[in-house]
Amino acid sequence: MSDESTTRVEQPSGPVHAGPGTLNYTVNVGLSEQDKPRRSPRRIAGDQLLLIKRQFVDPHGMGVARRLRDDNRTVILHGAPGSGRTAAAQVLLYELHQDTGIFRELLPGGEEGALTDPDLVGVGDRLLLNLADAGVSQWAQMRTDLSALRTAVQEQRAHLVVVMPYEGVLESHLQPYRADIDRPLDIEVFRRHLRLHRIPHEEYLRRAPALDAFLAQQPPMEEVALFADRVRRARAAHPVHDGFPTWCDRSRDARKQWREDVAALVARQKAAPQRALLFATAMLHGAHADVIHHGAALLLRTLDTPKDEAPLLEGKDMAERLSEIGAGTGPGGQVRFDNLDYDAAVRVHFWDHMPDLRHHFSTWTLGSTELNDPHITFDLRNRLVSRLSGQYLRTGRGLDLALLAEEWSAAPATRARREAAISALACGLSDLRYGQSLRTLVYDWCVGKQLTGNLAHVLLRVCTDVIAPTHPDQALTRLHHLARRELDATPALDALCDLVTTSGRLRRRLLHRLTRYPNASDIPIFLRICDPVSLTDPGNAPQPLIEEKAVQASVVVGWAQVLTTMQQPRWQPYVQRWLHTACAADNYRDRLLTLLVDAAGRDGGILAALYSAARAAEPTAPGGRARGTAITERLFQKISTAQGLYPSSASTPPAPSRGTTR
Repeated sequence: MSDESTTRVEQPSGPVHAGPGTLNYTVNVGLSEQDKPRRSPRRIAGDQLLLIKRQFVDPHGMGVARRLRDDNRTVILHGAPGSGRTAAAQVLLYELHQDTGIFRELLPGGEEGALTDPDLVGVGDRLLLNLADAGVSQWAQMRTDLSALRTAVQEQRAHLVVVMPYEGVLESHLQPYRADIDRPLDIEVFRRHLRLHRIPHEEYLRRAPALDAFLAQQPPMEEVALFADRVRRARAAHPVHDGFPTWCDRSRDARKQWREDVAALVARQKAAPQRALLFATAMLHGAHADVIHHGAALLLRTLDTPKDEAPLLEGKDMAERLSEIGAGTGPGGQVRFDNLDYDAAVRVHFWDHMPDLRHHFSTWTLGSTELNDPHITFDLRNRLVSRLSGQYLRTGRGLDLALLAEEWSAAPATRARREAAISALACGLSDLRYGQSLRTLVYDWCVGKQLTGNLAHVLLRVCTDVIAPTHPDQALTRLHHLARRELDATPALDALCDLVTTSGRLRRRLLHRLTRYPNASDIPIFLRICDPVSLTDPGNAPQPLIEEKAVQASVVVGWAQVLTTMQQPRWQPYVQRWLHTACAADNYRDRLLTLLVDAAGRDGGILAALYSAARAAEPTAPGGRARGTAITERLFQKISTAQGLYPSSASTPPAPSRGTTR
C-alpha cells in the first residue's frame, strides 16, 4: 500500500478483521523491553477487537445472534462466505466486556485438547470456534462434541460463538442456537470506513459511477474495506483538484494492479541505477527522498554493481530520475508513484520475474533497516519488513520467511535487526494460511533449538505479542520451555507470570504442567507461578484456585520438590510470602499452612526448617509481630499433628534429623 494509517490493510500480517470481512492488519511489534511498557495479551486482544467493532456494520440477523448469546451463552453463526460472519462472531464476544476471563480462539484437535475437556473453559472466557472452512468429517465431530463444550461454557459462565460451514448441516437439538446473518448494505460498510478515515461526509455523499459499478458486483466485505482505503489514499494524494468521483475512479483503476504497465516500464529502464531506484521506491514507498536515494545506492552495493564514473554534475538529478519511473516528491519530501497502488505492482514484478535476486532483496531489506538517516522511523522499518514478508507469503514461502527471521536474529545484536526479525516472524505467524504450522515451528525452537544471538528475545516477543492474544494456551507452553532454558535473567519467566495473571485457568494449567512430571528446571518456575495471593484471590470466580482439589495436589507436589531439593536460603523468601499471605487471608489460613506441611511429609528436618522460617517471618508479618507469632503457633500445631503428636502435648518445636542440613 502506498500510505499507512491507523487502520491499514496492507500485507497479510494479522488475523484481525478490519470491518465485516476478513482483513489483516500490520503487526507493530519489535520494540525492545526498555523502549515501551509491557502490554498484556488480554489488552492486545482487546485492542484488536475494538478495531473490529469500530469498523463493523451490523448484518441482517445480528439482533437474533445477540439475543441467543445473552439467553443461551452459545451462538452458532451461519452466513455466506464474504458476509462478515467471522467479524460478527468477534463483535458478539467483544460486546460482552467481562472483567473476568479472556478472549480465545479454540483450535479443535490442537494443543489445547479436545472440546470435551472440561478444563478447556475458564471462568468468563469468551470463546470463538471458527469452523467456517471445516470439512464434512471435522464438522460432524465438532457437532458431537458441542454438547460437552456447551455444558462447560454454562458451568463457567463463559460465552461461545461457533462459525459453522456455509454448506454444513445442523441437528434439531442445535437449531435453537443458530443465527443466520446476511451481508450488510455495502454502501454502509464503505461509508463506515471513510468515516473512520476522518473523511467529511459531505465529500463522499456525491454519486460516483465507479463506486456504484464496484458495489453492484457484491464483492466480499474485505474488498469493500480495501476500496475505501484506496479512496482515502487517492484523496490524500490529490486533495485539491480532484473530488470524490475521481478518487473512486483512481481506486477502480488501482484494482487492475498495473502489472502490464510495470512490465513495460522495467523493460524500458534497463540501466541498473534506474531499476534500483524503481525497486527502492516501491519498497520504501512514502519515505523521504533521501531514504529512497540511500536505499537505491544500497541495492547497487548489495548486488556488487560497478559504480558510475561519470561526473556527478553531469548526471540526472533525483527529480528527473523519479519522473522517468512515474514517481514524484511531495511537499514534505516523501516519494510516491503517481498511480495508486503502483508500488505494490512493482514489488510483485521484481519478486516474480527476478527470482535469482530474492535472497539479495532480503539482504537489502535488512540493511535498509539499519541505514543511518533521520527520516528512517520505526514505522517505516516495520512497513519495509512487512512488504518483504508479503512477497514471501503471497508466493507460498511461509517457512522460508520464518527461516529468514531466524537468520536475522542470529546476526550481530542491533536493535534494528532484532526488530526486523520480530516483525518478519510476526507476519508469518499472523497469516491465516501459515499461522498454525509456524506456531508449531516456534514450539520446536523453544524446546530444543540453540538460542543464539537474539533468537530467544525474538521468540519471547512473538509469543507474548502475536500468539498469546488469541492462543494463550500455546503461548503458555512455548514460554514455559523458554523459561526452563533461562540462566540469569528471566524475561521469559516474567512474561509467563504476566500471562497466567490474565486467567485462573491458565495458572491451573501451568501448575499441572509443572508438577505432573517434576523436573529440576521447573522448580524456580513453580515458585513464581504458585503465588499464594493469586491462589487465594477468587476475583470474579465462584471460588479461588486454592479450594480446588487438583490445584491443591499440584501445590503439594511442587512444594515437596522445592523443600527436598533446594537449600533453605533459596526457598525461605517464598515460604515467608506464603506465611504472610496466611496472616492476611483468614479464610484460607489453615489451607495454606496445611499444604506446606503436607508437602514436607514426615521429614523432621524439613518440618523444623519450616518452623524456623516461620519464626524468621514474624517481625515483618502483616498486622504486626503478634499476628506473625499466631501463624507460627498454628503452623507448629499442624507440624505436631503431622508427626503423630497432639498439639496440646507438643511443647517444643521438632528437631532436625541427625545429619540433616538445609
